[in-house]
Amino acid sequence: MKAIVIVEFGGPEVLGLAEVETPSPADGQVLVRVRAAGVNPVDTYIRSGIHAVKPKLPYTPGKDGAGVVEAVGPGVRRFEPGDRVYIADTLTGSYAEYALCREDQLGRLPENVSFEAGAGVFTPYATSYRALFQKAGAKIGETILVHGASGGVGIAAVQWAKSAGMRVIGTASTDEGRELAAANGADAVFDHSDPGHYAAIMEATAGKGCDVVLEMLANVNLENDFAALAKFGRIVVIGSRGSLEFTPRLAMTKEATILGMSLFNAAPHEMAVIHRAIENGLESGVVAPVISKTFALGDAAAAHREVIEGKSLGKIVLVP
Repeated sequence: MKAIVIVEFGGPEVLGLAEVETPSPADGQVLVRVRAAGVNPVDTYIRSGIHAVKPKLPYTPGKDGAGVVEAVGPGVRRFEPGDRVYIADTLTGSYAEYALCREDQLGRLPENVSFEAGAGVFTPYATSYRALFQKAGAKIGETILVHGASGGVGIAAVQWAKSAGMRVIGTASTDEGRELAAANGADAVFDHSDPGHYAAIMEATAGKGCDVVLEMLANVNLENDFAALAKFGRIVVIGSRGSLEFTPRLAMTKEATILGMSLFNAAPHEMAVIHRAIENGLESGVVAPVISKTFALGDAAAAHREVIEGKSLGKIVLVP
């Protein structure tokens, strides 16, 4: 089978297409024919070697995907060949024609959801679900600020929050991004490249501020977030690409809580809750991934550049 294989950490150029042996499922394992693989910012951090979790080289990247069950190993009970599934992690990487997964790394993909959309499900929706509900404890009636509301995680957060009865304020730097966030349920959307957008958010909340802030780029925005945070508010740090100087008194004055999160740290019972929410959301239409661009498997390097440097709206996927 064809797969992307990384033999050294580095820039997008280390993503090489190679011919490798197709794996066979052992006890409790499922072999999935990958029809689409999701590309996430975290994939680029791992590839570059800066992420806290470093796989053993060589490796095939990719945690998200969607496809059809090709074969199952002994002991597998939930799936059988021919089942449509989304991939929530793999043993061998999803940037490939086939991926080997544990049974608990798969969820059911309804017939009305495309493979491309299925590949855009897990990391964005699991990350935003964990941030909103398992970390921030967001509740009905609260106001949520979603930075980068036109990206994969941002759109997912908007959809989850609206479905749970919250008021959602989003930010995006382009007209198209703001329109997309609004189309997915955001009650108000502001331009985060405008220095005055924090003041506009405070005005939109009648001076109260936002109860929860989902922060995708903490090294740039974290200190500024307090200008739009309500008293006793919570900030969940989902992403950061560097360090920053921080004024602790900002947190003291509002008795704010700053929460870090990583999907890798979710306990098995928390992950089971996330899977149930996603499967139910796919069935009901609450979970509706937006796919911005698709790339061929051999163009994985271009996809990695796009996910970091571009202003894509929604999720980027690879199609083997």
